[in-house]
Amino acid sequence: MSRLGKQPITLPAGVEATFVDGVLTIKKGNNVLTREMKDDVEVKVDGTTITLAPQAGSELAAALWGTYAAHVRNMIAGVTEGFKKILEIEGVGYRAELKGNKLVLLMGYSHPVEMEVPTGITVVVEKGVVTISGIDKEAVGQFAANVRKVKEPEPYKGKGIRYQGEYIIRKQGKKAV
Repeated sequence: MSRLGKQPITLPAGVEATFVDGVLTIKKGNNVLTREMKDDVEVKVDGTTITLAPQAGSELAAALWGTYAAHVRNMIAGVTEGFKKILEIEGVGYRAELKGNKLVLLMGYSHPVEMEVPTGITVVVEKGVVTISGIDKEAVGQFAANVRKVKEPEPYKGKGIRYQGEYIIRKQGKKAV
């Protein structure tokens, strides 16, 4: 039983929610997020509250109940505040730049790595810091993970792309005899 799934989710002022044909839509101003929900979890929208309940006898419903509650809370937080991931680039000659709708990473390879910025995501590059923001938590996190994957921080000098505040466990290099 999901403890978070049991609690009703209250909508802040100005946020509208609709559930039609298995699709939940959360809207505030121009920010709109939609998510398809399976029939195993019953979703009810009553004015300013959203309640979720599992279908009886379904193991999948018990597993998805808390997950869908977390998705709904993330959608509400996304349309009201938005999400942000900050990446730091460390290393001599390592840099990033934004060319139109592409993020170009120069990470010591023989070629620059170009990544298409997905729609709905904003990327800002400032001297060794890449800020990725948007209203969809899943899309922001996935794009940040893809950027980090280009050059993960190595354990000897710590060079590479890391999340802000991420701690890299350092290894000791070779010792002179």
